[in-house]
Amino acid sequence: MKVGDRVRVVQSVVVYHHPEHKKEAFDIKGLEGQVLDIITEWQGRPVSANLPVLVQFDKKFRAHFRDFELEVI
Repeated sequence: MKVGDRVRVVQSVVVYHHPEHKKEAFDIKGLEGQVLDIITEWQGRPVSANLPVLVQFDKKFRAHFRDFELEVI
């Protein structure tokens, strides 16, 4: 998986910040988006982020994931 890849959420992931379902649980399993970034460093120092993959689904919604929660399309 690399920046720019199209991906699909393959595991059940519940978020509370989806723009159409604010402040309520929403499962995003099956949504497709594009990888924006893979977090490996912060301010020039290496980090081990818990949720390193940043995915943009639409103009207003993006989320962080672990690599095993996504599949490349």
